[in-house]
Amino acid sequence: MIVHTFLRWIETARVADRSRAASALARAFRQRSLTGPDGHAAEMAMTFLLDDPSPKVRLALAEAIADSADAPRSLILPLAADQPEVAYTVIFRSPVLTDDDLVDLAARGTAELRGVIAARRQISPGISAAIVEIGGLAEMLILLDNDNAVLTPRTLRRIAERFGHVPEARERLLAHSALPSDVRHILIEKVGQALALSGLVRAVVGGERVDRIAREACDTAAVEMAGTSPQAELPRLVAHLRDTGRLTPAFLLHALVSGRIDFFATAIVILSTVDERRVRSILSDGRLHAIRALFQSAGLTQELGALFAEGVLLWRSERTRLAGGDVADVAQDLLQRLAQTKAVLAGSPAVRAILEQLSIAERRRGARAYASQITRKAA
Repeated sequence: MIVHTFLRWIETARVADRSRAASALARAFRQRSLTGPDGHAAEMAMTFLLDDPSPKVRLALAEAIADSADAPRSLILPLAADQPEVAYTVIFRSPVLTDDDLVDLAARGTAELRGVIAARRQISPGISAAIVEIGGLAEMLILLDNDNAVLTPRTLRRIAERFGHVPEARERLLAHSALPSDVRHILIEKVGQALALSGLVRAVVGGERVDRIAREACDTAAVEMAGTSPQAELPRLVAHLRDTGRLTPAFLLHALVSGRIDFFATAIVILSTVDERRVRSILSDGRLHAIRALFQSAGLTQELGALFAEGVLLWRSERTRLAGGDVADVAQDLLQRLAQTKAVLAGSPAVRAILEQLSIAERRRGARAYASQITRKAA
């Protein structure tokens, strides 16, 4: 009976009065103050208010009912399709909206609407993935700033692929606690590409030299990453490097002589399709012919297989002799000893170039470390 009176009154009431009444009616419904026939009548009255000509009335209704998990979908969906001020209130807050509802709204809506969805209190992996595929930079930044957004490794990778060239996006991705190693490598590549494409840098340094410096820096960073990534992430990182053409013999040799043994073993497992336990057994204790056969099954030529086998044997002896020692010292020693045997093992210019490249890179790394140490002491 009260609701009937409300409906008659609302036809002549002012906007401010209708807004207050809409809010009071929705709060009473939320608090279950109206039950039975009165509850049904209240729902009908709120449905009637969806057609109120004033957006202030519809906004008052939306604000009062948006947080209710029991709000009728027949109210929430029309409010979510209302003009922006009304719709954003419901889209941002309503637990009634399903993932399918939100994905559909994101696909049909504006960038601002997707930004509202990206800022919701709870965002499932499906919603995050949808926003990443169809959204722009602004929505991505909101999504990355939202601690309640569930971002899968695949979604993080997609963000890096689409927006890794943008410093703000890179900064937020790198700060993400669950960023996979392959995504970190994508960001490294994006930085290298930005450096290589810089007109000023190319003009000052020279195009070919910039390309070489950028590639060497990316490879060095990737090798460092290979040594610090969790064991569970190594297969993903190896697969990413293989798919992007970075898993070259030079890169593998660099990883080996730098002591990234877990990464190196994982790479050989993937390249050879030999069982992981078998690969690790051969690398740890296998004889020379078994090691060479393993590397040939991974696609290395006979010449490269011999070089890598020698590297494995040298690493074993150094690891035993310098157990617990500095990996950098072991790597340097290995590079020197490999260089001494390259005349026997490396008959082709390509293999000699690999050894020389690694030797030079290691010397330059050592020089930079020495200069940095001197600078710190002087300061």
